[in-house]
Amino acid sequence: MIAKRYLWPGKSEAFIALVAGISVGVVMLSVAMLVIVMSVMNGFRGELLDKITGLNGHAVVQAYGGRIDDWQSAVADLKRTPGVTSATPMIEKPLLVSVNGNVEGILVRGQMPDNLAAMRDKVLMGDMASLSAPVTGEGFPRVAVGSRLAQNLGIRVGDVITIINPAGRATPFGTTPRQVPYEVGAIFEIGISTFDEKFIMMPISEAQNLLLMGDAVAQIEVTVDDPDKVGEILAPVAERLSGRAVIADWKTMNSALFEALQVERVAMFFALSFMVLVAAFNILSSLVMLVRAKTRDIAIMRTMGATRRSLLKIFVTTGTTVGAIGTMAGLLLGALVLYFREPIVGFITFATGQEIWDPQVRFLSTLPSRTDPWEVTGIVLLALTMSFLATLYPALKAANTDPVQVLRYE
Repeated sequence: MIAKRYLWPGKSEAFIALVAGISVGVVMLSVAMLVIVMSVMNGFRGELLDKITGLNGHAVVQAYGGRIDDWQSAVADLKRTPGVTSATPMIEKPLLVSVNGNVEGILVRGQMPDNLAAMRDKVLMGDMASLSAPVTGEGFPRVAVGSRLAQNLGIRVGDVITIINPAGRATPFGTTPRQVPYEVGAIFEIGISTFDEKFIMMPISEAQNLLLMGDAVAQIEVTVDDPDKVGEILAPVAERLSGRAVIADWKTMNSALFEALQVERVAMFFALSFMVLVAAFNILSSLVMLVRAKTRDIAIMRTMGATRRSLLKIFVTTGTTVGAIGTMAGLLLGALVLYFREPIVGFITFATGQEIWDPQVRFLSTLPSRTDPWEVTGIVLLALTMSFLATLYPALKAANTDPVQVLRYE
């Protein structure tokens, strides 16, 4: 009851109430910032991993020389490996595309029809199924083009593009680049700008024909049931393929990016944790002022029989309640900001005229978010622990008040 009364000081103690309100606000903002930043960092890492592995799998088997002739046996070996969920052949080569006199460097990817069909939810225009449809009359084979590449070159569904393979056929006069026309059957968007502005998808048979590879493939895409243990799962296969091919997993292919994200994540948590420390000092200062203002009340309660333990509990409860209110308000504020994050980003962009989430810089086209319950629990415990520790000094000061000295001149 006394702690509740001290949480709402009277009119003569408005300054103490103001400081306590600021303490609640600082705790709220610090908790909200930690939840928002950690959720966005987790979402960025998770979305980036999902999109990268969704396109490249969890690992890629790359033969020395860029050509796997006996890929059927390698695929069968991979599928028999425990933990491997799928293994599919593919071709990925850097080539050139020519559209209306404009030439752009691209990555041609040839995939099995099932893999192309699985990308139907990424299609913005056209139909992925048209890529596997037979060519009739004077038509051309169909390909799918990344959205940013289509935007940069002004490509639309139904347009005809020319893919240039510099390593063409050898003639008595030298190597003649191979130029093959294709019709754009679909425009897709992976969500990672570097992929969307470079990739052109086609059936693997068309890629083999374009690159003059016969029945060979360039890589084998592998998916496992536990991405974090991909190295352990594929270790036996790597030994069997030693000398013929090398296995690169998602950690190796994107090591610099994910290590930078991890370092940034830890650094951001450490830096923002100081906001909780600042909030704790605000609670401490408000309680010190409250103890100074309530010195006479404390002395009277001591003369009426209140123990030091009781006074300790009063001020610890008061300060911890301030921290708990701020923590709960911070969780609510963080949840609201994360839920409306896209409209907030759009409003800031509109108000400032600056693109604060440039896909070319951030890799992803939208602001992601994934909240980890364990991290939120850690943030809550951190805020409550710091709030509790901040109450100890003023509570001990109140408990050690000497009523004789206080009431001597009353």
